[in-house]
Amino acid sequence: MRRFRRLRSNESIRSLVRETRVDKGDLIYPIFVAEGENIKKPVESMPNVYQYSLDRLDEILAEISESSIAGILIFGIPKHKDELASGAYDENGITQQAIRYIKVKYPSMLIIADVCLCEYTSHGHCGVVCGHKILNDETLPLLSRMAVSLAKAGADIIAPSDMMDGRVSAIRNALDENDFADTPILSYSAKFASAYYSPFRDAAESAPEFGDRKSYQMDYANGKEALREIEDDIEEGADMVMVKPALAYLDVVKAARERFDLPLVVYNVSGEYAMVKAAAEKGWIDEKKVVSENLIAMKRAGADIIITYHALDAAKWIDEFYK
Repeated sequence: MRRFRRLRSNESIRSLVRETRVDKGDLIYPIFVAEGENIKKPVESMPNVYQYSLDRLDEILAEISESSIAGILIFGIPKHKDELASGAYDENGITQQAIRYIKVKYPSMLIIADVCLCEYTSHGHCGVVCGHKILNDETLPLLSRMAVSLAKAGADIIAPSDMMDGRVSAIRNALDENDFADTPILSYSAKFASAYYSPFRDAAESAPEFGDRKSYQMDYANGKEALREIEDDIEEGADMVMVKPALAYLDVVKAARERFDLPLVVYNVSGEYAMVKAAAEKGWIDEKKVVSENLIAMKRAGADIIITYHALDAAKWIDEFYK
């Protein structure tokens, strides 16, 4: 008989042989910056998550800076939206302003800039629209312009999340041609058309006005296709790749880890966060323990980096996770 329990008998032994850990430096925290003044607007479907205007951004930046997490993923929410998402690549757009502000106040803070048109379009889709069709090739130049403008503002990493075919190659070429050859690309490579995104659309004010995003985001039934998407993005020049969402797609994370050796990121998305917060508020679960278990599962599946709205709480709890 094998006595597996010998290595579980007390915390010191369990800690000694523990296979998987989450560190503060594995975590990225998403922030939402809104155009305007004196804004700290709660996102009703995401407890403890807010939109901040630039003049109140220090309230969250100070906490992030003190937390020792790896960095932030930034989303901008403009006042003006139009069909060609002009605010996305405006040198004085809200996201560009926020990046410059952060780099002045917190020069060592790592900024990942999301590249997508949905927050900036009047119709809420991630690309140029003709009728009710989302146009792939016509969207690529706009994404490229957005990527370059965010890199000029000071973004450390460019993260295209739109799921247009060929966008990594287009963005890589644009960055290289504009003297940003050293700026890495984190591609949302396997981004599924998921119901888990609903609270995010409240936070980013980016719900589509018509239809859905199933013609460009992935069918959640397809795992093999996800690996083809990742492989293509790597060939096009991605430096890091992502699976999004995380929890319902850990099989894809595991398969990607076994097949590819680039840094692998998961996005613990808004719906996953909201479900934990709602159940915890009801007293149905122990929030710390469930967050710990979820984050460990992502790392165990093979993720190197976790984007999560739990990041700031997890950074406070991390020493308790393994007890």
